[in-house]
Amino acid sequence: MSEYEDRQDISEVLVRYATGIDRRDWALFRTVFTEDCDVDYGQIGSWRGVDAVTEFMRASHDQAGHTLHRLTNQAITPDGDIAEARTYVDGLIMASDNNSGVNAVGYYDDRLTRTPDGWRIARRRFTVVRISTVGGAA
Repeated sequence: MSEYEDRQDISEVLVRYATGIDRRDWALFRTVFTEDCDVDYGQIGSWRGVDAVTEFMRASHDQAGHTLHRLTNQAITPDGDIAEARTYVDGLIMASDNNSGVNAVGYYDDRLTRTPDGWRIARRRFTVVRISTVGGAA
């Protein structure tokens, strides 16, 4: 594969992450990570393995209303069967009433590996830049 194709495939993995969460499509979400992934979201928590991170995301989004995980500025550097990526994230997680919620802005630093099933995130570190509440009573 060319470096361009690798970047495109990795970009698709990153978008699948956001799509999986926002659609609550946990089967799709699982296709983003390696089985033994290491995921660190700082104060939010850390998980080892795709089962653990999927269960956390499922549980934390079960009671949520609308969510929008917008990913931008994907800087992807493939090197053979390993790649590094930094992606900005602007995540809006609304409460079940969709009148209030939380907006988390930061970036993901990912290490991806090429597997027989395509690129997968093996390690993710989330750095929070800002968290704020949105909506509520006027």
